[in-house]
This record gives sequence, structure tokens and C-alpha cells, in this order.
Amino acid sequence: MSENNQLRDVFDAIADPTRRRLIRLLAEAEEKPLHELTAQFQMGRTAVSKHLTILKEAGLVLDRKVGRETRFRLNAAPLQEIQDWAAFYSKFWSANSELEKVLEQ
Repeated sequence: MSENNQLRDVFDAIADPTRRRLIRLLAEAEEKPLHELTAQFQMGRTAVSKHLTILKEAGLVLDRKVGRETRFRLNAAPLQEIQDWAAFYSKFWSANSELEKVLEQ
């Protein structure tokens, strides 16, 4: 998979607020089983599983089987790639805030 496709997959995955919340929940714990994640949402197990599958396909979530249970954990490396990509544009954001200060004076 090319780097552009991988970044696009990550952006697509984090575009959804439910998936961003799943990422946050997984960031706060080493790993969580599906039933604990599902308890945090007003949706069924199948819907949460679909969101986790999208995150997994984007490389943001890893899973492992423990007996009959599947446990999920965050793989933050793709998020670092997005931060690195966005860092280039930070000079434009900081320039705009400087412009605002000048205009306010």
C-alpha cells in the first residue's frame, strides 16, 4: 500500500466521531475487550465491531484473541504520521494567529 493510500485510510478512519472515541478509549487503557468498548456506546456489538474493523484496516487498532475473547489495543504510529504530515502546515496556522494579533491592534 502506498503512503498516500495509507494516510487516506487513516484520515477516513478518524473522520467518524465514534471511531475517534474508540481511539481515545483505547489510548486510555493498555487493551480492552469488545464488551467493555461496546458498553461505552448506545449501539450494539456488531456496530462497534464494524468501527473497530475500519480502525484495524487503517492500522490504528491491533487485536489478539484470549480464549473466546478478542482484545483491542491502539497502534498510534499512523497517528504520528498524520502529525508529521500536518506539522508542515503549522507555519500557516501560526502565521494566521500573528496576523490576527496585528489586525487587533
